[in-house]
Amino acid sequence: MIDIEERVAKARMLFKEGYNCCQAVVLAYNDIFGIDDRTAAALSSGFGGGIGRLREVCGSVSGMVMLAGLIKPASDPSDKASRTGNYALVQEVTGEFKAMNGSIICKELLGLVPMGSAAPAPKESPEPSERTPEYYKKRPCEELVGISARIVGEKIATSLRSSQ
Repeated sequence: MIDIEERVAKARMLFKEGYNCCQAVVLAYNDIFGIDDRTAAALSSGFGGGIGRLREVCGSVSGMVMLAGLIKPASDPSDKASRTGNYALVQEVTGEFKAMNGSIICKELLGLVPMGSAAPAPKESPEPSERTPEYYKKRPCEELVGISARIVGEKIATSLRSSQ
C-alpha cells in the first residue's frame, strides 16, 4: 500500500528542490510503475509552467494526466474500452482539481488573467523563474502540486487495491 501523504510531501519537496510542477507530481509516483527518475523527469520536463511556460494547462494537472496513462493505459489504438477508461480517469482527476481550484489553466491559477477569461497570458521568456523566497510567496504552485499528488495518489491506491 502507498502512503499518499508521504507522496504528497515528496511532490511538494521536489517542487521546492527546483523540479517543475509536472515533474514533481510524476516523480512522486514513477517508482510504482517501474520508471526510473531520469526518464520520468525527462518525459515530464516540457509540461512545467503550463506547458513550456505558455501558462496553459497547469503542469501539476499534466502530471496527473501522465500518471493516468499508467494507471489506466490506452496503448492500443484499436482498444476503445481502454481509451474510454483512460479518458474517464483523466476527466475525473481534472474535474476534481478544477472543483477544488476553479480552473486547470496555469494563467488563471496564477492570477495572471481572471478565471474563465479567454485573455492571453502576458508573454514570458522560456527561461524558468529563479526559485527565491519571493517566488514561493507569490505562487500557489507548491500547494497545487500537493493537491494534484493527493488526487492522483488516491486513484493509484484504488487501482492497486482493485488489482489485488
